[in-house]
Amino acid sequence: MDYSHLMAHNPTMKVAVILSREPVESRWESHRWQLLGAIPDPGGAVRDLVDTPAMLQRLHPGFDVTLFKDEDEGYYLNVTSEEPSIFVSIRHDEGAEDPYPFQCTLSYNEAARWMDGSEKVERVPAWPELVAWIAQWLEVNYRPEPRRSQRPQSFEGKEGKLREKGSRR
Repeated sequence: MDYSHLMAHNPTMKVAVILSREPVESRWESHRWQLLGAIPDPGGAVRDLVDTPAMLQRLHPGFDVTLFKDEDEGYYLNVTSEEPSIFVSIRHDEGAEDPYPFQCTLSYNEAARWMDGSEKVERVPAWPELVAWIAQWLEVNYRPEPRRSQRPQSFEGKEGKLREKGSRR
């Protein structure tokens, strides 16, 4: 597939997120929500895909994943991992019955910053065409920083003299 038209400044692709609710045997909760998957966005409103006593699967469409130059290292880390992923921030507002996806990213680094900010972040595998889209964008826009060789730690103190064994100055 030709993605050359998407190599613009900040290309965007729309995704939809699927959350799943399943019953659990616990004295503290009757069910548990989890991120089930992410797919190309079919559009429309939030809707239930499966609604049975044993399971509820809810589709949340309309999320943009946009590629930004300053996140290129995070995309690179994601695409070169064993399982390239879509990272989804999931929120559960106080008083609300159900959690909901809040935002999505393809950047490993951005997802880490969200977690550092106390966001609940889960990941699901990215589909092959999405991974190819990111990889092609990286090919055009990303050049890894050359690795710098580090010099061994000096045995000299700040005065430039060898420290004597046991000396703490």
